[in-house]
Amino acid sequence: MQDSTRVTTTYDGNNYLRYFEINESNKGEGMFDSNVLIADALVTRQPGHALFLPLADCVGVVIFDPVKQILMLSHIGRHSLEQFGGRASVEFIVNEYGCQPENLLVWLTPAPGQEKYPIFAFNNRSFKDIVFEQLQSAGIIKHNITDDPTDTTNDSRYYSHSEFLAGRQDGDGRYAIVAIMQQE
Repeated sequence: MQDSTRVTTTYDGNNYLRYFEINESNKGEGMFDSNVLIADALVTRQPGHALFLPLADCVGVVIFDPVKQILMLSHIGRHSLEQFGGRASVEFIVNEYGCQPENLLVWLTPAPGQEKYPIFAFNNRSFKDIVFEQLQSAGIIKHNITDDPTDTTNDSRYYSHSEFLAGRQDGDGRYAIVAIMQQE
């Protein structure tokens, strides 16, 4: 990805906080070819640029700053949670783009529930409980968070990698979210 603006450190195999700004030259990359960017979040300042994120047993977090016109799509999996990825995502756009946490609007995708996918590193709490806590610790106002409460381990419309591995789901796979900032 020669034209991407890389804004984090080199991937070392243990870093689940890799964030990249995507620009016009990146449109379509990875959709039809093998030029895939390994990242935990994508950021754009360009209206009309769709951000695409495949998920399995994770939370997709869409963060939008309507004042600065910044859109971030963040993948928060178990490893990212353990590195405080919810808070780190907010801190990234605050530090890199000058966003104010109180202006940020956040949407959360469906995710696995606590019953079948407790997060051991956080006293067996649920993904969503931890993500909410991390976002709010970074200054996100509670009423600016919109949550889809669907439990992906119990809803046949979604794939769950852990349910597949446990033999409770016939096929493995992913579902995806797309976020796009509208042109004004």
